Amino acid sequence: MSVTAHQGTGAESDLAPRYEAVIGLEVHAQLLTQTKAFCGCSRKFGDPPNTNTCPVCLGLPGALPVLNRKALELASRASLAINCEIQARSRFARKNYFYPDLSKGYQISMYELPLATGGWLDIEVGGERKRIGITRLHLEEDAAKGMHEGFADSDRYSYIDFNRCGVPLIEIVSEPDLRSPAEAYAYLIALKQILEFTEVSDCNMESGSLRCDANVSVRLRGAEKFGTKAEVKNLNSFRFLQRALEYEIERQIGVVESGQKVLQETRLYNVGAGRTESMRSKEFAHDYRYFPDPDLLPVSIDKRLVDEVRKGMPELPESRRRRFADELGISSYDAGVLTATRQLADYFEATARAGATPKSAANWISTEFLRRLKEANQEIQESKVSPANLAHLLGKIESNELPVAAAKKAFVRMFETGQAAEEIIAAEGLAKRSDTAEVERVAREVVAANAANVAKYRAGNEGVFKFFVGQVMRQTRGQADPQTVNEVVKRVLNES
Repeated sequence: MSVTAHQGTGAESDLAPRYEAVIGLEVHAQLLTQTKAFCGCSRKFGDPPNTNTCPVCLGLPGALPVLNRKALELASRASLAINCEIQARSRFARKNYFYPDLSKGYQISMYELPLATGGWLDIEVGGERKRIGITRLHLEEDAAKGMHEGFADSDRYSYIDFNRCGVPLIEIVSEPDLRSPAEAYAYLIALKQILEFTEVSDCNMESGSLRCDANVSVRLRGAEKFGTKAEVKNLNSFRFLQRALEYEIERQIGVVESGQKVLQETRLYNVGAGRTESMRSKEFAHDYRYFPDPDLLPVSIDKRLVDEVRKGMPELPESRRRRFADELGISSYDAGVLTATRQLADYFEATARAGATPKSAANWISTEFLRRLKEANQEIQESKVSPANLAHLLGKIESNELPVAAAKKAFVRMFETGQAAEEIIAAEGLAKRSDTAEVERVAREVVAANAANVAKYRAGNEGVFKFFVGQVMRQTRGQADPQTVNEVVKRVLNES
């Protein structure tokens, strides 16, 4: 386990090999429904504050909740995708605590009878696969969003936007099977892919639709008993998850080595300071005074519903990776890159269906296309280059009508404007030239201007041959046929 020092001395890091981290993750994901969990209000993100509310989600007296069937179906789909067993009977409970973002004074969740239990997820770290157990998946509602402004006590304001209150969530609780920040990172990546591919959640961490809390403890390597755990909250990116865990593991090692006891508490990750900070003592389950929600009937799921959900299950990431490698003939590495997100996998497959060979589509998308997206800070769905247009460009390369260098120039224009490849190639004269006479004219000019290199070549230095080819390609703007250039340059150089 690699632990990064946070105080500059590295003293505690030297102790890390003696200790082992024990990590469990609690992941919350908003479900892709149109409406909230127990009412008909829109769950759309970004609407004006407090416009998507009603007596039910605000918890006004006399308002009764009604379960969103779509939320139940999506939660069931997620359960099957992570190999959980859906329970025939589950029940909603009230989780009681008082906080400004909780309008009812309790959260509708599940406690002793969750929707699904006993799942698992495989991850790969350092070339080794490991199976991580999943304790449970349950349905619940989200809280409102608190917003804070100002710094000085006299100029500080807090606001509550209740649009998010009541949005349906699933909480997925892992077993404490993770042993390093790298494993936790890999687990979260794998889980995010599954939720996206199955269209359960958009997993947008920036808008808060995927959030993660981590339970962390340390123990001497080889010990059976777990250490005292701390819960780390405010992990709103994969990078912050890994950094927070690295800091917290090292902090706890330092506490144990100093002869003190690790406190069971909830800590927040301070992004600016790069450290975890104490928030409150950790509550036990009974502190929430759970009891069955009297306004909601128990949830009964029969085999027919499970079969319907299973039948409508989209293709999972692992299955798609195997299919890309086995049926489309691309490498396992490329298959992994192209299934990083469902949008990327769909784009690749659409490009191949439009006529591009899978290998050329994989190579171009994983290099040129992804690089342009990153530089433009764009998502795939924002790209102006359609799969059909990209397939047409790649077809020009494969049919030897367009040099790769010219294709890259055309692609830049396609990415910027959305124009068809054919239009750009014609307008900018990028098509490959097959005029041997023109190539010979340029080759003779290059040879005449580089007498020293000609002498080296004729003295047996074959390495300078590439210099002449490169010069001819440069002066023909990369439009000359490379094979023709090689043949003509060789013939001109070998003339007496």
